[in-house]
Amino acid sequence: MRLRERVAVITGGSRGIGREIVSAFAREGARVAFSYLRSDDAARHLVSSLQALGADAFAVRADAASPDETRALAEEARTRFGRIDIWINNAGADILTAPNCNLPTLDQLDLLLRVDVRGTVSGCAIAAEVMDRQGRGKIINIAWDHIYHGLGTPQGELYALAKAAVWAYSRSLARRLAPAITVNVIAPGWIETTWGRGLDADTHERIARETPLGRWGQPADVAAAAVFLASPDADFITGQTLVVNGGTVMP
Repeated sequence: MRLRERVAVITGGSRGIGREIVSAFAREGARVAFSYLRSDDAARHLVSSLQALGADAFAVRADAASPDETRALAEEARTRFGRIDIWINNAGADILTAPNCNLPTLDQLDLLLRVDVRGTVSGCAIAAEVMDRQGRGKIINIAWDHIYHGLGTPQGELYALAKAAVWAYSRSLARRLAPAITVNVIAPGWIETTWGRGLDADTHERIARETPLGRWGQPADVAAAAVFLASPDADFITGQTLVVNGGTVMP
């Protein structure tokens, strides 16, 4: 197991891509702490299922937009596990489904800036404090493949703005934290989460048809990329972006 005995903290880990990352890390032998915001039942069920398989995992309710709550997550992980080897800023704001899809444009932007941008920056700062004392660590941030290509919808514009900020910030952070701490980015494309499965059949089929590899991505595809970047196989990689999208956007 590539992550045996490593300690990983994942924000936004109870559902979707985050849930699959948590599960994949546990299967690879990591001890896992993850945060969630509202999905109490989903978080409890995930922890129970992982513990039943012998994994060492726990969940903390924490808003990624709150530095205090993020710091509490980190402190709980250090208390239970003694260190933090890997930190993944996966939590992101949802502006595609109710009720947030009905917010005014600037309110949607404020939400994305609080959660995706400020949440990533504060999470990186907290993780870097711990990892700097340890002398090593790996940080992985989540962006979006369409920051390279654009998506001509009002919500696509806002999402691209926020995720491009995460991407640019991560490159500069990677230079500052090297050589002890690596910082890399995963940029998923069309991933079949709850939102994707809820699309009308024609749109769903069109996206698969327009993807060079002929299908929607799955959360497991993103989780596999995260496992790779967190593993010793990626020890000489920093400041890079791994695009997981079946070739839809080729930067």
